[in-house]
Amino acid sequence: MARKNTTARAAKKNGSNTMWGGRYKLGPSEIMEKINASIGFDKRLYAQDIAGSVAHAEMLVARGILTAKDGAAIKRGLKQVQGEIESGRFKFSTKLEDIHFNVEARLTDLIGPAGGRLHTGRSRNDQIALDVRLWVRDTIDKIEAMLRDLQEALIKRADQYSATIMPGFTHLQTAQPITFGHHLLAYVEMFGRDRSRFADCRARLNESPLGAAALAGTPHPIDRHRTAKALGFDGPMANSLDAVSDRDYVIEFIAAASITGVHLSRLSEEIVIWCSAPFRFISLSDAFTTGSSIMPQKRNPDAAELTRAKVGRIMGAFVALCTILKGLPLTYGKDMQEDKEPLFDAADSLELGIAAMAGMIRDLKANPVRMRAVASADYSVATDLADWLVRKVGLPFRQAHHVTGRLVGIASDKGVDLDKLTLAEMQAVEPAIDRSVFKVLTVEASVAARKSFGGTAPANVARAVQEARKRFL
Repeated sequence: MARKNTTARAAKKNGSNTMWGGRYKLGPSEIMEKINASIGFDKRLYAQDIAGSVAHAEMLVARGILTAKDGAAIKRGLKQVQGEIESGRFKFSTKLEDIHFNVEARLTDLIGPAGGRLHTGRSRNDQIALDVRLWVRDTIDKIEAMLRDLQEALIKRADQYSATIMPGFTHLQTAQPITFGHHLLAYVEMFGRDRSRFADCRARLNESPLGAAALAGTPHPIDRHRTAKALGFDGPMANSLDAVSDRDYVIEFIAAASITGVHLSRLSEEIVIWCSAPFRFISLSDAFTTGSSIMPQKRNPDAAELTRAKVGRIMGAFVALCTILKGLPLTYGKDMQEDKEPLFDAADSLELGIAAMAGMIRDLKANPVRMRAVASADYSVATDLADWLVRKVGLPFRQAHHVTGRLVGIASDKGVDLDKLTLAEMQAVEPAIDRSVFKVLTVEASVAARKSFGGTAPANVARAVQEARKRFL
């Protein structure tokens, strides 16, 4: 033991990493130390790293590889290390490279040689694979709860505005009248699919790599099923090579985050548009807007704009990680160290975006008068007239479309809405039109008629709100 300590002291003196310095007489250069160290970002994995170590230590004791005394000392020491980290008293060292070596070095300082026995039957390769897998699983659970909260905010607003008429758009041109509640429920569906994608990702990643060691397994009589169960996994990964080299779940997580981000961005864009002076469909309070340094009248929807922008970082993380992994042979390459920064940034950006969006939805106030005014403009009930000609007069839809187009042209030339044309003017185009046509030429009649499943009729929206609560909340 004394000889081993002498070696460690010599390694420490010349600057090499005492955790793996037996092979190396000289320490790394300053540049090598800087590029090699990951503790600056992987220290956020401390809770997962310690949880994995506790499960590993308990298994080693159960298998007779570690004494009960050493096992108890390790668990006690790890608890103290976690307390030091969480209280901010822990001193991280770049010379110790990563979260694993930092924790193990401090553990050994606290309990002596027993700390060095913890690494029996495992490697940093399966250790980091475990830590990241646990972190992604924890993060998915957090994001799932946040998405549920966002859906709850949207459903509440949809209920409030279930009969509030607004224009529906295609090509950002007024198309047909819809209800604001119906529009908001569309995003409830999108975020519901996002939740299911994260759930799928979670189910696939829920296998434990711990015990695969460096790449080939270990000669020690470990019990991988025990550690998998202790950490909440469905079981251990079947192939040790795959266990240490797989990062599919990280790519899948960021892919799901990217799709969720697209949905957040689309809604953000609509909020920006709806808040603008030409639209004035909604307003946001001071809580989610900022002012201008020179224009005192401005109220800028910066929360929506920044949420929209954050999505670029998430998508960039997806491309970055795919690029990092695409050329790597099995099993582990130091390139994989670069997976964590884009992963963490994508998760942080997504969480912030979801929280901001939920806040904006709860904060916004609709302007029903303005919404209805725009919805009734630009002949938005033209399709209702064509549908009436099919139902009432019996015209083929293409002919009804043609008749409606002619009537829109006449109304446009006169500068009036369709319901302001006289019956005589309409009959000059299609003699079979009678006075009952005017009953369908209002935006209220238009939305009320859209009773097909999934349609915008206020009665439909009210039912859809209740169904959404059952499905998602």
